[in-house]
Amino acid sequence: MVVDNDRHRKADLVFHALADSTRRDILSRSMRGENSVSTLATFYPMSFAAVQKHVAILERAELVTKRRQGREQLVRGDLDALHYARQLLQQFETIWQGRVERFGDIVNDNLRKGDS
Repeated sequence: MVVDNDRHRKADLVFHALADSTRRDILSRSMRGENSVSTLATFYPMSFAAVQKHVAILERAELVTKRRQGREQLVRGDLDALHYARQLLQQFETIWQGRVERFGDIVNDNLRKGDS
């Protein structure tokens, strides 16, 4: 079953963006302060155009925002988007913690039954 709604699309964009180590590093640098795309490009062994594409993926996922200042495009991380990603991960963590607890209960019940 394929779920196709805005909330799931946004989650897909966020996790796709975060799946790449270069994009995670760009996001990390952008969370510490505003950087131009050209400054960001100096940190990676790839072309300026490749860094621009990484930034565009982060921007599409709303993890960063860009603004133009003169000839430069400045990139800044969006804290609200990171909170959204953290909320999603916490939901999954809660689900799995519940499953592990239930599994532990089943194991303990079976152990107690085996002792009697």
